[in-house]
Amino acid sequence: MFRALRTVTLLVVALAVFGQAGAADWKEGTHYKKLDTPVRTDSGSKIEVAEVFWYGCPHCYNFKPLAEDWESKAPDYVDYVRIPAALGRSWEPHARAFYALEAMNAREKLHDPLFEALAGQRRPLNDAESLADFVADHGVDRDEFLNNFKSFGVNARMQQAQSKIRGARITGTPSMLVNGKYTVSASMAGSLEAMLAVVDYLVEKEHAAQQ
Repeated sequence: MFRALRTVTLLVVALAVFGQAGAADWKEGTHYKKLDTPVRTDSGSKIEVAEVFWYGCPHCYNFKPLAEDWESKAPDYVDYVRIPAALGRSWEPHARAFYALEAMNAREKLHDPLFEALAGQRRPLNDAESLADFVADHGVDRDEFLNNFKSFGVNARMQQAQSKIRGARITGTPSMLVNGKYTVSASMAGSLEAMLAVVDYLVEKEHAAQQ
């Protein structure tokens, strides 16, 4: 479980930032980047907002409650998706676990526990076997998980996701990718909270362009 006090504190800070977002002058190249070549989205007519993360990333761990709060309040023309990054070899098992669990309809059940174990507790769950033991402890069939972990389907999802991340020139987490056209990071926006204020701005920019 995520610590309640930590979550509340982050959300209070976020609300303070969002309250000022309307007056902010977000600039391309300063607070966000526009891709020279947009990457493909799978959201149809909706505006895709993609959270690029790694289960072992402490900044993603801190960003998680903020992003979930933003998602819960997003307008119906937004499609919020999560993309697990494999920016290093040690990250790959965790991205595979994400897609293996998704194939088993168990991703939501294990999403929080994986974050807590990897980013919160720094547990050494760095290969298929240790991850299989972990998910089994949370009621997921170990053998089925391993079969999916190594499956053609998960390989294909992994390749698609990493191709999208490379195409967007994302090199760190957490990052946000808006409608396949814009990337936002905490270093550019100024903070984790400001990232979402910039995302708000870009979503409304894209929505207005669709009208």
